[in-house]
Amino acid sequence: MREISIEKVTLNIGAGKDQAKLEKGMKLINSIAGRQPVKTFTRKRIQEWGLRPGLPIGCKLTLRKGKATELLKRLLESKDNTLQQSNFDDEGNISFGINEYIDVPGVKYDPEIGIMGFQVCITLERNGFRIKKRALKRHTIPKKHRIRRNESIDFMKSNFNLKLGE
Repeated sequence: MREISIEKVTLNIGAGKDQAKLEKGMKLINSIAGRQPVKTFTRKRIQEWGLRPGLPIGCKLTLRKGKATELLKRLLESKDNTLQQSNFDDEGNISFGINEYIDVPGVKYDPEIGIMGFQVCITLERNGFRIKKRALKRHTIPKKHRIRRNESIDFMKSNFNLKLGE
């Protein structure tokens, strides 16, 4: 029950109001992962930024199981298998950004997209985490069963040869 596994890997690009950047982001995620991303929409009105509910402002793609680990190996390779301590949170999640998509192995420069970056979020879980999502008798994960920062760092070091930077 203590074994840690990858639940999902999420790729995210925030474009704001710029629809041209959003379309480029959709192409970029499709070229990296080989799947079509979904658009994300605003829920609140923020008048200073010119946002209203229902306006598309970004795109994301969630990968699970085998596809997620394959892509994660390539994404970590683009960061030289090095992440900072600050990329890990207290709940066992990992998040890092890639500044230029051409750093990812196997992805070539596309003049239509230009130079663009994206965000990568990794969610880790243990057996038994289903109790927080199920419909009947939903519960919280007990403290002793949650994934801590040092446990997620050890998991990444052992499975992906991760080095911790400064």
